[in-house]
Amino acid sequence: MSTPRAPKPAKLVIGIIMKDKGLIGPLADELAGRFGPVDIISRWFSFDYTSYYEAEMGSPLFRRMLAFKTLIEQQELSRIKNITNDIELKYSANGKRAVNLDPGYMLCERFVLATGKNYTHRIYIGNNIYADLTLIYQEGGFKKLPWTYPDYSNESMLSFLKNIRDKYIDDLRRKEEK
Repeated sequence: MSTPRAPKPAKLVIGIIMKDKGLIGPLADELAGRFGPVDIISRWFSFDYTSYYEAEMGSPLFRRMLAFKTLIEQQELSRIKNITNDIELKYSANGKRAVNLDPGYMLCERFVLATGKNYTHRIYIGNNIYADLTLIYQEGGFKKLPWTYPDYSNESMLSFLKNIRDKYIDDLRRKEEK
């Protein structure tokens, strides 16, 4: 018999896709106001894996990743996704988004993203949101899955996510020491 246990808190990570790099300052400030201080911010990643967003947002597009200092409860992910959807609308004009926000969380064993779109491997988590198991951590590194988005499986992104995982493990140790 398995014994139910409370899940560990997770490290909130939000990916941002945008054309106008100048929006990163106000957007990071707004996200920090909602979710606490930003702990780690990535360099700019070019976003040339798909043209999916170009009709709406233009091109070239860029991605930046933010990880937050305050750990979250895993069940908060659907609420967070709905907040980021509202922020996307705030930064929209004429029915077109200027930013795309991809919230997710880091655990020792996996990286999960939130989405409003159902698919075979996604699990419903409430509030009209699904959890997408994006990467798993095994044998000292992240492993992509058949459905992992290409921009989350390139070496520079995996290296950045490994840094977030390392920081998350350090955060857990410090929390347990208190």
